[in-house]
This record gives sequence, C-alpha cells and structure tokens, in this order.
Amino acid sequence: MSPRQPTPRPAGAGATTRYDSTGGHGHGLFTTGTPVTGWTVSTALPVRYQVRSTPGVLDPANPAIAEAGVPARPGRRRRLLVVEARVHELYGERIARYCEAQRIDHRLCVIPAHEQVKTMDSVFRVTRAMEEFGLARRGEPVIAIGGGVLTDVVGLACSLYRRSTPFVRVPTTLIGLVDAGVGAKTGVNFDQHKNRLGTYHPAVETLLDPAFLATLEHRHIGNGMAEILKVALIKDRALFELLDRHGPQLRAERFQHPAAAEVVGRAVGGMLSELQPNLWEHELERSMDYGHSFSPTLEMRALPELLHGEAVCVDMALTTVLAGQRGLVSPVECARILGLMARLGLPLWHRLLQPELLHDALADTIRHRDGRQRLPLPIGIGAGVFVDDLTPHELSRASSELHAAARALTVSQESRRAPAQARAEAA
Repeated sequence: MSPRQPTPRPAGAGATTRYDSTGGHGHGLFTTGTPVTGWTVSTALPVRYQVRSTPGVLDPANPAIAEAGVPARPGRRRRLLVVEARVHELYGERIARYCEAQRIDHRLCVIPAHEQVKTMDSVFRVTRAMEEFGLARRGEPVIAIGGGVLTDVVGLACSLYRRSTPFVRVPTTLIGLVDAGVGAKTGVNFDQHKNRLGTYHPAVETLLDPAFLATLEHRHIGNGMAEILKVALIKDRALFELLDRHGPQLRAERFQHPAAAEVVGRAVGGMLSELQPNLWEHELERSMDYGHSFSPTLEMRALPELLHGEAVCVDMALTTVLAGQRGLVSPVECARILGLMARLGLPLWHRLLQPELLHDALADTIRHRDGRQRLPLPIGIGAGVFVDDLTPHELSRASSELHAAARALTVSQESRRAPAQARAEAA
C-alpha cells in the first residue's frame, strides 16, 4: 500500500491543515484543529570501526588496503591516496607497485604534514583533490598514509566533503599507531590553539603496520612513546613495567623488538577501552586527557621546538609532581616516573613553563571542560583521579620542584655517559 498523500485545500480554507503521513512514516505533523508548535527529533548514530594489526600492509599480495572499508568487489577499484610528503619519499615506489598489483586506479595527493601546516588550507587542499578525482560518496574511501597530523587533516576533510565521506587510516608513525590513528577525532590548529577546529569522524578502518617505524627518526619514536607512557601511568601498571624494562631498547631499535607487539597492543587496547563508552565525549572526565591539560598551550607557544608527545611528557612530569605534593604518588614512584621519562629521551621541563603560561593553559582547559578543571592526576602508577581544586600556588611550587628535578636528572645522566664515552674513545 502506498503512503496516503495530503489532501489539497484552497488557500485560506482554515487555520490548520491535516497531513496524515502513514505507511511507516510516522504520525502526522498536525492534528486536525490543533496546531503543533514544536518537535523533538531523537535518533541513534551507530558507529562501528575497526583497528587491525596488519603486518606487511604494502606487500603487493596483501589486499588489506584495497579492500578496507568496503565490501570486496571484482574488477578494478578507484582510490584517492593522500600521502605525507616524507612517506612518499620513502615508500612512493612501493605504494605504486601495490596499487598496480591490486588493480587500483588511483590518484596521489602528496602533502607536507607537521604542526605548522595543520591548518584549514591543508584541509582544502585535500578536499580539492577529492573533488578533482570525482570521488564516489560511499564506495571509494580515501586512503590516508602518514603520521597523526596527516590523518587528522584527512579525517577533517572527509567529515566535511559531502558532509561525510569514509576514509581509511594507515598510520606510519608511532604516535599514529597508538594514539592519533585509533580514535574518532579529527582536527586542525586555529588561532594558535591546538586542534581548535575539528569533528568526530572515525576512519572506517585503521591498519597498523609497525614496519613503518623502522624508518622513523628516533625523536619521533620518543614522541609516540610519551603517549604510550600516558596510558601506562593513568591506567596500566603492567605497561609501565614493560616500558621500564624495555623502553630504551624499544626506542633504540625503533620498535623492531620482541616486546614491541605487547607494548603497542596494551597501549591501543587501553586507549580504545576508554574511548568506546565515551566516543563523543559527553562525559568530560576523561582519563586519556592525562598529559593534555597544559601541553596544548605549551606545544603551540613552543612551536616548532616541541613535538606533541614531548609537550605531553612535560605536562605529565608536572602533574606527577603535583600528585606527589598531594600524597597521591610516593617519592619513590615519582622518582621512577621521572627517571623513565629521562631514560626514554623525553623532556621533563621547558623554559616556557612559567606562571603566565600555566595560568593561561589552565584557563583554556577549564573552558574546554565546560567550566571545571576535571584535571587527571595519577594515583601511584597505573591509576588516576580527577581534581577540581588546583591552585596557582600549587602549580608554581610544582613547576619549581620539577625544574630542580629535571636539572638533577640531566646532571646524573651526563655523569653516567662520561665514563662510557671515555671507554669508547680509549678502545
């Protein structure tokens, strides 16, 4: 039975018009003689996306990229590949061979990707490539191959283009594998604020291949290790112990080490277990905000001096000292935490960590968290608590104490390195 159509009436025939939409379309908008003055729309947005460990993702025989995000279909496929410039330098030929082997008619959009170009201009560059490619709305997911900045930019572009276009992430940095590549958020920097413009638009699939890390600079390995340490400190003591035992070697070997799979697995699993029940951040007390209360302001003001994870580590060092002052972390635990940060080659302190910046950072965080601090602090190692009563005096005291601790650790490390260097030179 087809839906009943509204009965036409001449203009001015009455103050109300009956429109009784049946046939599964719900009740009418008007009840005869009684105008309705408001409506409530309520719907659920089902979200399902996959994060998969995919070794050998660029192996020409591996169909993971070609089939990601859409049902397998016979014949040739079309894909727009957005690739970070440095990744293209290293892997461009392999990407081309992969597309040929998997019968993918593709276009490359190669763009730089770092914090200084994490802007709407980069987003528009991607959307322009999507338009020129003639992208089908649902069946041709964009493939983003690069680090966290690249996947954030492509994700935002895809959320805007035709209001929602699917995309697939292939993160090539450690911070992409364990943090930026596994959540739902997209974003760019705006007006000197970190990720001030963004959306929630998860990739339909994220393919994790740690082989990319073999060509990553050691500093960028450390950058990602800071985000792993975040998960360890606030919710996973076993992960902290793994980092304490293997962390320096993992960094030195660029995660091409037997412990890497467990470390990455625990970090990704820990992150997703926190994100899944609160993907849209309706609840603003988020344990994964640990290390992200002061770091956004510090990172933006220090550009290009600090990488994201380095700023996060400074934030975690500061809040670890704060927790110690409140008796939440013992002196022994505090020393272990700061010592591990130093052994991982991460900064504990920055010269901009002054009262003015701390005040501005906390004020912006309070606005971001809807009028409250909701500041995550560690309880020992592997648990946390949220506080709302942090004072300027506490912050100033913690900053001074951290500065002294960072100097002492630097002196200690240099004194240990000197004999080793002398022995190496003598040999």
